[in-house]
Amino acid sequence: MQKTLVILISLFLLCSTSQAMARKSEESKNVFGWVERTTLMPWGVKLKAKLDSGALTSSLHATDVEIFEKDGDKWVRFTVNVKDQATGKKVSKTFEKPRYRRVLIRGAGGEDRRPVVLMQLCMGDTIYEEQFTLNDRSDMIYPVLLGRRTLAHLGYLDVTETFLHEPECTDKSPIKRHKEED
Repeated sequence: MQKTLVILISLFLLCSTSQAMARKSEESKNVFGWVERTTLMPWGVKLKAKLDSGALTSSLHATDVEIFEKDGDKWVRFTVNVKDQATGKKVSKTFEKPRYRRVLIRGAGGEDRRPVVLMQLCMGDTIYEEQFTLNDRSDMIYPVLLGRRTLAHLGYLDVTETFLHEPECTDKSPIKRHKEED
């Protein structure tokens, strides 16, 4: 009887430990450092991103931003000219995206109206569709800034860590799409 009790207690402890380890592993998957590498999808360019809880909306380095009409809707044409972290080379691509909305940014330098587009980026093994303001960030260290709207979808931010995840998305990676209510 005592042997059976010892075996049952051992099995209980083993199950509890493995459940706790699985939970901890799942939680660490959702913890990101204040700087991470991300891949702009479907382009495939790897960029450094600053995760910033002080910003509401994410921002992407873009130049030559032009609003135009297409099929009666507002669209945005813009160029992303960045250093690919995977190759170390400067790369450039012009995008055309529907304008999702427009935001008013207020700061020490005054006010600025910026278009917002939906873009996809890979963080870890998941593709996220998020809102990005388009702004010339050439004077900034990081071409991508991820704000609270995006952080809410990613998980937790550990401000003491950097580069906790490498972007490893494939065409089979899950996609978390932007929701209208955000």
